Amino acid sequence: MAERRIIKVRKRIALVAHDNKKKDLSDWAFYNRAELARHELMATGTTGKMLEERLDRPVQKLLSGPLGGDQQLGALIAEGKVDVLVFFWDPMEAQPHDSDVKALLRLGVAWNILLACDRASADFILTSPLMQEEYETIIPDYSGYLKRKL
Repeated sequence: MAERRIIKVRKRIALVAHDNKKKDLSDWAFYNRAELARHELMATGTTGKMLEERLDRPVQKLLSGPLGGDQQLGALIAEGKVDVLVFFWDPMEAQPHDSDVKALLRLGVAWNILLACDRASADFILTSPLMQEEYETIIPDYSGYLKRKL
């Protein structure tokens, strides 16, 4: 039977952006600052510093993505400590840490968290009525996968 997890009213939102998308994420966050103020924000290093200054509110800052921040965030996702991942990545620009980026996106899907990779998806998630209430999410059961691997 699949495990369930309650996502509380105050969501834990991780914000990440590639260099070419930092301004887009900053503009989106500023536009949605009143709604984001209701939630706990975390971000990889450079993005977190930028957002903290722009939003004039605290943001839990991890390391810079290429220096381990993506892995820190992935661990938080696997531990059930992230409810929403807003990751504005640049589809036209190869990243030196592409494997980290793919791993982060894979973990978001694997642990069934809300995941937005562009402004339209982020807008739909943030304005959903479900953002204003507790939500019970199903955590996929990977026991069969783990048995096959052992």
